[in-house]
Amino acid sequence: MILYFAPLEGITGYIYRNAYEKYYGHIDKYLALFMSPADNCAMNSKERKDVLPENNVGITLVPQILTCKSKHFIDAVQELQTMGYTEVNLNLGCPSGTVCAKGKGAGFLPETDKLHAFLEEIYSFGNVNNVAISIKTRLGYYDAEEFTDLLSIFNEYPIKELIIHPRIRNDYYKGEPRLTFYKYAMEHSKNQLVYNGNVFDESDFASISAQLENKPRHVMLGRGLISNPELATKLNGVIRENLFDYKRFFEFHDCIYQSYKEIMSPDIHVLYRMKELWTYWKTLFPGCEREIKHVLKAKKYVEYESALRQLK
Repeated sequence: MILYFAPLEGITGYIYRNAYEKYYGHIDKYLALFMSPADNCAMNSKERKDVLPENNVGITLVPQILTCKSKHFIDAVQELQTMGYTEVNLNLGCPSGTVCAKGKGAGFLPETDKLHAFLEEIYSFGNVNNVAISIKTRLGYYDAEEFTDLLSIFNEYPIKELIIHPRIRNDYYKGEPRLTFYKYAMEHSKNQLVYNGNVFDESDFASISAQLENKPRHVMLGRGLISNPELATKLNGVIRENLFDYKRFFEFHDCIYQSYKEIMSPDIHVLYRMKELWTYWKTLFPGCEREIKHVLKAKKYVEYESALRQLK
């Protein structure tokens, strides 16, 4: 199985990726947090820092670009080429209201004529400049039936990989993935597919595989992998026992925590990042609601560390 790590804004930056690779690994490809290029600014300093090769040593990283303007996309790719990148990803899946209002992410999907012209320009550039371009998409914006036309458009281009989250924009991350449409893609796509959506444990993957009547070989994990850092190793058969390794988890946690403390201040900024992670990690500690509450209420390092000791 080929596993990819999906980007989650504010969470899976280079600090998290490095810690995850060190303590868990078994990820074939990481997608970077999306960069949103603008006029005369291919990427801002934060976006640049996240994809700098020296911040991603030993990691196969694919930068992700969020835009609806081909010039902006190409400007960002040219900057990334100077860093040695030869593959990028186009984000057509972000359902955020502010993103979609600008015609980006999933908000680009209804504009099929513009999307067609956009893809024509960026793939022409990619072909001439030896840049592989993958796409992460949803089924559509208003209705999943939009996917038939979208897939016809995608089939016209040499997409490195077509990563499909089988929901529409208005689904956000709720409800069950619309697997009949992913199955349609399996039957009609000319490009390599990657499945993404609602894989939180091994039983989820088994259920999805059964409904698709075929086990996806390429899978992108996102929220499920944040919630359970052992998920990739379990899906790959590396970890077979059911007992969660809390010792490794806290080593992983401490690596992230200490790294944030080295680059951020004051306490509240670091703790904000850690608390965001704990909204996912809390499922690993059933029956510890009181202790988790103390972790989430901490405003100083000393309070946070004291609350952690109650969990260890």
